[in-house]
Amino acid sequence: MTSSAALDTASCERARLARDARFDGLFFTAVRSTGIYCRPVCPAPAPKPSNVTYYANAAAAAAAGYRPCLRCRPELSPAAQQRIDEDAVRRALDLIHDGFLQGATVAALSARVGVSARQLQRLFVAALGVTPQQLHANQRLLQAKQLLTETRLPVTDVALAAGFNSLRRFNDAFLGGCGMPPTAIRRLPSRASSAGDAVQLRLGYRPPLDFGLMLQFLQRRMIPGIERIDDDGYQRVIGPAQRPALLQVSASPGRNELVLRLERIDPRQIPAVVRRVRHMFDLDADLHQVHAALQAEPLLARGIAQRPGLRVPGGWEGFEVAVRAVLGQQVSVAAATTLARRLVHAHGHPLDGMPDGLDRLFPEPARLADAPLEAIGLPRTRASTLRSLARACAEGRLDFGAGQRLEDFVQRCIALPGIGPWTAQYIALRALGQPDAFPAGDLVLQQMLGTPEKRLTEHQTEQRSQPWRPWRAYAVLHLWHLSPPFRGAPS
Repeated sequence: MTSSAALDTASCERARLARDARFDGLFFTAVRSTGIYCRPVCPAPAPKPSNVTYYANAAAAAAAGYRPCLRCRPELSPAAQQRIDEDAVRRALDLIHDGFLQGATVAALSARVGVSARQLQRLFVAALGVTPQQLHANQRLLQAKQLLTETRLPVTDVALAAGFNSLRRFNDAFLGGCGMPPTAIRRLPSRASSAGDAVQLRLGYRPPLDFGLMLQFLQRRMIPGIERIDDDGYQRVIGPAQRPALLQVSASPGRNELVLRLERIDPRQIPAVVRRVRHMFDLDADLHQVHAALQAEPLLARGIAQRPGLRVPGGWEGFEVAVRAVLGQQVSVAAATTLARRLVHAHGHPLDGMPDGLDRLFPEPARLADAPLEAIGLPRTRASTLRSLARACAEGRLDFGAGQRLEDFVQRCIALPGIGPWTAQYIALRALGQPDAFPAGDLVLQQMLGTPEKRLTEHQTEQRSQPWRPWRAYAVLHLWHLSPPFRGAPS
């Protein structure tokens, strides 16, 4: 991601004229004659090049005084998962996208990433053309615009979901950013597809995405009682226990989008749920850039040719992924799934009035911190590891929040008894969505990168992976799928 001044105008122009979906979210087209900014895929007649200015992100276009297009709807663009050289900006961006500034100040954000507030502002303007607060404000505005367009939620609920505590402030912000009051969106030809109390939202991505392959990976690790996965999509029950909700994710035929359907949802939960679903299905990946970094390795080039839409499957919640990783130590995927089912049955929170097979919540860390986990068939040492993990999470010594350095997270993990580098890297890969996570101790990786006679050592595997940075997690998935037969991660 770069500032507007650093954009390659010629490349943007070619992508805009071709309406190339691979560039969706990587830049935005602002049209001076209309005062509107659009996605590269906008179906409207192409404006004259002399009327066009390119911006690297929607917030920069908004800060320059442009309004979001009602036709191509910039709120549907995937975020830009591009390399940013400055670590503080990259981590702060992750935190902002995760909603950090909803309840905290820019000073708190800067402290979290280890720089002064003034320095962070300067770095953001240099890299992105906007301040952290401008980025956050535009993010909230676009969230509200999508909810107004695609749902029948009352305007008050939309304001709360977008993080506005005052309806008056919401109306003023929306009028200033979109050039119309929120109620005017509702007077446009209806695009809402929700029915009853359900909410249905479109989640855009840059192609390609092999949704079926993603579902296969998740289905092998499905936990009965919490989730249901088939060839058509993913279903799950989510908390809190006082007001559980149901979600369903499916493909949108003919569009580079997934469809998220939510039932019984508290509107205030919607942004967080959308973020989790986008993480789980890796919807903000820029595979064009990833493949460019990996293609020089012949083995990975073969994997990309066979599975161009392969992405990194995330998990719904970090603690759940970490528990699954510990359960899967030294056993098969099927055995780990059996243990997970027993764990949820014994210690998960039962829910009344929910559909069969979707009537449990995954146990919270405090519930497992002193639980008799040997009773579900765990060896004593692994049960002890799981309790240590649960205590660390319950006490805040380990968390799965955005904006963490990979190295710091791995060190906190391996400080716990029974968790080594492989488990820590696997958790970082799936729970945090760390694109450079790389479990070099994985036997499948060592075999695939070695010879039929001799697999690589952990050190050799680590060294072999260096040219693939910072996208080694994608290399891991390709190598696992190339393994004959595909065994994948053992958890």
